[in-house]
Amino acid sequence: MAKITKDTMIGELLRDQEHIDDIAEVLFGIGMHCLGCPSSQMETLAEAAMVHGLEPDELIDRLNAVVEQ
Repeated sequence: MAKITKDTMIGELLRDQEHIDDIAEVLFGIGMHCLGCPSSQMETLAEAAMVHGLEPDELIDRLNAVVEQ
């Protein structure tokens, strides 16, 4: 997967079969329980972070660390 950015769509992240369990664990762990919701598939990480009251850069850093290991 290419480097994750604020513009990466949640749906795009969830199509990364190699890292899907780790990605889902991070997202669920911060309260994003709506991963199966059709509207979340078209949300960017920046939009999702804003809705959930999170700092987008911290979320991006955590997700990139997961896929880089």
